[in-house]
Amino acid sequence: MGISRRDTLGLALAGTVAAGTARAAPLAASSTADTALVVSTWDFGAAANAAAYAAWKAGGTLIDAVEAGAKVPEADLTNHSVGLGGYPDRDGHVTLDAIIMDDRGHAGAVAGLEGYVHAISVARRVMDRTPHTMLVGEGAAQFAREQGFPSQNLLTPEAEAAWREWLKKAEYKPVANIENQRGTALDHDTIGILARSPDGRLAGACTTSGMAFKLRGRVGDSPQAGCGLLVEPGVGAATATGVGEEVTRIAGAARVVGSMRMGMSAMAACREAVEHIVALRGEAVKDAQVAFLAIDRNGKVGAFSILPGFTYAVTDANGRTRVQPAGSLRRA
Repeated sequence: MGISRRDTLGLALAGTVAAGTARAAPLAASSTADTALVVSTWDFGAAANAAAYAAWKAGGTLIDAVEAGAKVPEADLTNHSVGLGGYPDRDGHVTLDAIIMDDRGHAGAVAGLEGYVHAISVARRVMDRTPHTMLVGEGAAQFAREQGFPSQNLLTPEAEAAWREWLKKAEYKPVANIENQRGTALDHDTIGILARSPDGRLAGACTTSGMAFKLRGRVGDSPQAGCGLLVEPGVGAATATGVGEEVTRIAGAARVVGSMRMGMSAMAACREAVEHIVALRGEAVKDAQVAFLAIDRNGKVGAFSILPGFTYAVTDANGRTRVQPAGSLRRA
């Protein structure tokens, strides 16, 4: 299941990735927006984009590409907001949420998954081999086990030490944009990755370990279709990052895609969703970070956040990758 590859790109990935950071030729903002084929959230998205391209160049589908991209931060021990090494809930359990979608109405998701590193691959298996769109908790783990995925303890010594330190005061205070301060993630985050083929087909994936030290059982926007991710044929795709509860309140990704369907650019649609959250929630989000990233069927990209500091990775039609800052509603 997924989107068949129709054209051979014949592109070499000129941007190389070392230690999770792209080394790429500088691009003009206009050319990036006009020719983007893969986009993803935050600075670590550069490595995810490279893996997505490798899968595509090897003959994979767009679904293959976004799955491969999402698996990179899931396996990154230094990334404390996604997958292995993710910070646990307040009871010491690392639980993962993920979703994968294409533009033919295929979707699969897992929430509260324990013991399996690649939640995105389990989500894909839900999409490919069940009549359902989401499995949660022990049921998701049982399914992963029955499908032959290897299990392991996701709580690394570093994450456990951070959790035990947190227990001394047991306070939760999100820090905006902590995702870009590698090795000190006290907040929560998502890797959202969106891809389009030259003929305008679309796919997306989103995976996270959720809020650090969250209440047990908490699920944010990330695995929910229309909240953390939405892909619509002939229109575009959108993903979200930041405080998931605020995204969920407005079905954020669906709102962004809906605005694009009505004629807004990807950038304007992302900004409108951010403005709506701020208007709706007021003082409740004065210190909160929420951001949206979108790509339309032509490869034009939009990204916008409440607070400055949100970054995203863009890989263009020439195979060049760079990380760039998004616009924001508020200034530093």
